[in-house]
Amino acid sequence: MILDYLSLFKKKFSSKKESYSYGTIDILVNYFFKNKYNGIYVDVGCQNPISNNNTYLLYKNKNWKGVNIDLDQKNIDLFNLVRKRDLNIKAAVSSGNFKQKIYFYHHKSAINTLEKKISNFQNAKVKKIIDVNTVTLNQLLSKNSIKKIDFLSVDVEGHEINVLKGFNIKKYSPQLVVIEFLDLKMKEFEFYNNSIKNILNSDIYKYFIKNNYSFVNWNHGDLVFVNNKIRD
Repeated sequence: MILDYLSLFKKKFSSKKESYSYGTIDILVNYFFKNKYNGIYVDVGCQNPISNNNTYLLYKNKNWKGVNIDLDQKNIDLFNLVRKRDLNIKAAVSSGNFKQKIYFYHHKSAINTLEKKISNFQNAKVKKIIDVNTVTLNQLLSKNSIKKIDFLSVDVEGHEINVLKGFNIKKYSPQLVVIEFLDLKMKEFEFYNNSIKNILNSDIYKYFIKNNYSFVNWNHGDLVFVNNKIRD
């Protein structure tokens, strides 16, 4: 744990980059909220408190705070060390309270998943399969008295639509959402294999359009939606 902690801060202080997320999506998020300080984010599938993280730039530069959720306790331990303002929760988030299986590659892996079809698609060996009880995002937010969200990030390796089904988007009404879309019609998860047609036909896209959001950007496997209430 100490080595993990030192490694994180070596990256933090030695790097000159202004982006910490995969594909620099956090630069877009930071620009969207350029005039907003002290906001609230929720990050489902947070994985790492600094690198490949969609909320760290807001935490670092704009004094934001929020809720980080991950199914790997070692990830949460790192968040508790690095992200002191945040509430960091170990949980497997889905559409309801079920007994499910985690296809677990290793601790701190970015591809641990609740989706068997995703684990079959990945070119990596599952180390073990773990039984877990799932909760909904609504339950976690209610239990921890979260009443508003400015920014929602969801990256749970193919289980995103299930997370959304357990989330009252009309109640929490985030201004901006970044959500991963893994298209199993691809031969390989690479940006050059992306298909706008497949995105527009996806359950994720249909969910957001139904709930009065607009699809405004797309970066690698991340889709960006904006609440129509705040659009000009």
